[in-house]
Amino acid sequence: MSQDSTERIVTALREWIARAAPGARLPSNRELTLQHGASPVTVQKAMRRLSALGLIETRPGVGTFARAMRTARPADYSWQTAALGALPSRMPLLSSTQRSAAPDAIALHSGYPAPELLPERLVRQALARAARLEAAVLRSPAAGSPELQAWFAGELAAAAPVGVTPASARDALIISGSQSGLSSIFRAVVGVGQPLLIESPTYWGAILAAAQAGVELVPVPAGPDGPDPDAVERAFAETGARGFYAQPTFANPTGAMWSETTRTAVLEIVRQHGAFLIEDDWAHDLAIDADPRPIALQDDDGHVIYLRSLTKSVSPALRVAAVIARGPARERILADRAAESMYVSGLLQAAALDVVTQPAWRTHLRGLREQLRARRDLLLDALHEHAPTASVETVPRGGLNLWVRLPEGGDAEQVVRECAVRGVILAPGSEWFPAEPSGAFVRLNYSGAAPERFPEAARVLGDVLSGS
Repeated sequence: MSQDSTERIVTALREWIARAAPGARLPSNRELTLQHGASPVTVQKAMRRLSALGLIETRPGVGTFARAMRTARPADYSWQTAALGALPSRMPLLSSTQRSAAPDAIALHSGYPAPELLPERLVRQALARAARLEAAVLRSPAAGSPELQAWFAGELAAAAPVGVTPASARDALIISGSQSGLSSIFRAVVGVGQPLLIESPTYWGAILAAAQAGVELVPVPAGPDGPDPDAVERAFAETGARGFYAQPTFANPTGAMWSETTRTAVLEIVRQHGAFLIEDDWAHDLAIDADPRPIALQDDDGHVIYLRSLTKSVSPALRVAAVIARGPARERILADRAAESMYVSGLLQAAALDVVTQPAWRTHLRGLREQLRARRDLLLDALHEHAPTASVETVPRGGLNLWVRLPEGGDAEQVVRECAVRGVILAPGSEWFPAEPSGAFVRLNYSGAAPERFPEAARVLGDVLSGS
């Protein structure tokens, strides 16, 4: 009964406070006792409840008063529109690849492999060992751990042909993921307002980094064997560009791999124009049917700025990558990185180095190759059977993705929306074009979770394309 009386008094006083002016004095406890026919203990409990709700305040020796109450209203951020100005027309928003999916959805949109494809045991053990090192509490050098620099440079040097001076440890700069490296290269080497040749289609993150750096993109069409060297030559001649950003090995999103003829010709064109080839070797560890052969292996005069990341092969949580550059370009990139983030966590660098220097690392990569092949072929077969009007023009020899062309006249954005309603999450291809899309495409990641659901996903896509 006492609890019921307390609730009754609290309800009555809340209604009174809502009508009263802010700062109005409440009746005394004696008055409330008589008014509600309750005991002094019950009234005191009610007052404590109201105080805990922030509705009243007690001033010793004076009385109890209603607090000023703010009426709840929607937040108004309209002032920020004027403060920020218009969004730059080329500035992309959050990529579809970064959006979350419902737990029961079939997620083919992500750019990362499923956890079971990562060397989880090696990573956990490496982090535990790294936590016991001085790197866990000391500042790392701006250019990175000398041991990790030497490992990245050594990976290139070991495969360098006879007659080419290989990269040295000093040429390597450790960065927190290749995305940050792209931003620094575009700012430090290309420059605001300057033209940069770029494959089309290409990695959406490079388009984003270029937009943020204020670089002017010059699209160069790229096919299964890479761009036409004549088109690259014309673009350099017409624009006077300082650089060409490209993914010659297992390109994202198409999976294309440049032919040896294209590699040799483009490097020679870059040299003739006194420019840089910014080679993004993002999928170096994700080979399936061909081994990576970076163009940087042919360069000993500083025309190739090379990026390699461990994010997708070791762990997205480590975010460790390297830029290999020579001469003044290296110093400018280092200065930009130091200004941006000062240095990369020594703990993460130590853990990454631990993983890639374990004998089990090479064993893991051999197993990963077979798993990626199986998943790629499973998704290809499922599309062929259940979505025959969707075509894959290039079967990737490495990487994580299928680049799928939709039927002529298809609307990729609409297809993506309709598939999402049916529980299949795809990435629309428009994000990978630095200018207007050349057709309707979607990108499908075959390294994600639940490959056994690929046939189900392909049936949904086939039904959407057929209007079922």
